[in-house]
Order: sequence, then structure tokens, then C-alpha cells
Amino acid sequence: MINNSKLANKFTLLLSLVFIGAIAFSGLALSKALEYTAENEINYRAQVLMQMVNSVRDYSSSHITSLLEPYLKNQEKFVPETVPSYAAREVFENLRDKKEYQHYLYKDATLNPTNLQDQADEFETNLIENFRNNSSLQSKSGFLTAFGEQLFYSARPFSIQNPKCLSCHSTPEMAPKSLVETYGTEHGFGWKLNEILGIQIIYVPASQVFENVRKNFSLFIGIFIAIFALVIILINYLLKLNVIQPIKPMAQLAQKISTDTINSDEAKEYEIKNLTVLVKRTDELGQLGRVFQKMVREVYAREQRLKQQVQELRIKIDETKMARQVDEIARSEYFQKLRKEAKDIRNKWSESDE
Repeated sequence: MINNSKLANKFTLLLSLVFIGAIAFSGLALSKALEYTAENEINYRAQVLMQMVNSVRDYSSSHITSLLEPYLKNQEKFVPETVPSYAAREVFENLRDKKEYQHYLYKDATLNPTNLQDQADEFETNLIENFRNNSSLQSKSGFLTAFGEQLFYSARPFSIQNPKCLSCHSTPEMAPKSLVETYGTEHGFGWKLNEILGIQIIYVPASQVFENVRKNFSLFIGIFIAIFALVIILINYLLKLNVIQPIKPMAQLAQKISTDTINSDEAKEYEIKNLTVLVKRTDELGQLGRVFQKMVREVYAREQRLKQQVQELRIKIDETKMARQVDEIARSEYFQKLRKEAKDIRNKWSESDE
């Protein structure tokens, strides 16, 4: 079917196949690139928030807690704001009051927390066990579906590095009475120095980011398709203008010559109309046009020679025919009789003269 198609249709089909393949390959590469960019963007957001939280923790630990420590011993009521993790969580909750951050989550997920709000769930417990089993693992991130939404999580392990902190978490007897009265004696004790107790984990909503990726992908693919369609139309136009139109009269001329349905006058007219402009080109079509021009001139010259030869042959045939007719007349009985009578008459005139 393709072999029987016209040249323009073949080029259109081949270009379409090439462009479809190019769009498919480009779409796949673009999709991977956009997903990679989206993941980097989400991870960057999570890392910025994690650094902010750790900055709050460090500030609370080095300034707030140390500043208020002399007064806390005499306080009957426990002040949770002096705990760095509590301060970090509250700051993050204030951040979530802003609309653009309302779906972000931060948690100090702990296996044995003092505050049960920090109790690790099943997913977080598995992460803690991974960090405990692999001491070289410094962070872990990925995607999960929770709360009916796709989330990106970034987690880091935490442990007690300062021996002073164990005073609140070693045994209930060593802990401040205000802390025990507030949280009880069943949770948050038995911690050990440098032991991985839990993780700092931030959840970043990814659905909106990937929705934007899909919209951008559709937009880019639409642009690619529009550009490729314009390229096909432009190439077809240029192909028709520079290749097909110059070849078409040569093809018609070649067909007429091959079937011997063109005379010298038509060949001359073809040369004047269709080949004059083509032979001025310096490309392969110009070279082909000059070959056809030479062929047209040879056809014209050959037919002129044939006409002259036919004319000469016709004259010779007429002379031969006339001579044959004269000979036939001369050989005829009537002509012989007339000839004899003429001879007799000449003889009689000769005798009478004597």
C-alpha cells in the first residue's frame, strides 16, 4: 500500500511515524525529568522545614532551657515549653495555621514517648527499627499514601547525646516531680545515652505537586505536538515546492516518451515551459533537468531527421513508382500496338518521300 502511494503521502507517513516516535521518547524522558524535579522540590521543602525545626530545638535547648533551669526546680507545675521537642512542635503547628502549610506534618515519633502525642505508629516504628538495624543510615525519605493523600516523608533518627537530658527520662525517681505529675510514670523512662529512641519525621503533601507536574507535562506535550505538526506541514510544503512540482513534469514527459505519445513540437513545448527554470538549478534536480533537456532535444532532432528521411524516401518511392508505371505502360499490348502503328506510319511517310 505504501509503495503505491504518492511521494508526498509517503513522506508525510514517514515523518509522522518519526515524529510519533520522537514525541513518545520525548514524553517519556520529559515525564521522568519532571518527576525527578518534583521529587527534588518536595525533598528540598522537607529539608528546609527540618532545618527550621532543628534550629528551634537547638535554640530552645541552648538558650531557653538553660536560662530557665534555675527557676524550674522550684516550679510545682511542669512547663512543657522548656522541652525542645515541644517547642519545635508548637512552632510547626503555628506554621500550619497558614493555608499553604496546613497539610504539612511534623512529629518526633518515639517508641516510648513522654507525651503520647509522640507515640510512633506502625509505619514510623518500622522506620525506627531500620535506623536501629543500620547505624550508618542517616536519613530516609520516600512516598506513602496516608489520610487519603499522597505524602512525601523525610525522617532522621534522634538519640540522647547530652547526659543531662537523662535526668528526666532515666527513672521516675530521678525525674522532676512536676513532669511525673503531668505525664505519669508509665511512659518516657528507661532511655539510654546514644540509643536511637525515635525519628524526626516531616510529611509533605505531594498530590498538588504531582498534579502540577501532570499539567505541565500535558502542556509541554501539546506544544511538542503542535510544533511537530507545523514542521510536517512546512516540510510537505517545501517538499512539494522544491521537489515534487519540478519532478512531476519530468515524470509526465518520461511517460509520454516511453509510450511514444509525444511529437517533436510537444517535446519542444515541454522544454520551454517546464525545463527552462529547472536546468538553472545547481542541485541534483537541476542535473536531472539538464539530462531531460538533452533527451528532449535529441527527441526533437531525431524526429526532424526522421521527417527528412521519410520525405526523401517518399520522393524515391514516387520516382520508382513512376518508372515502374512507365515500364508497365511500355510493356502493355496497347502501347506495343500503338508503337507498331507509329512505326508503320513513319515507314509510310518515308516511302512516300522517296
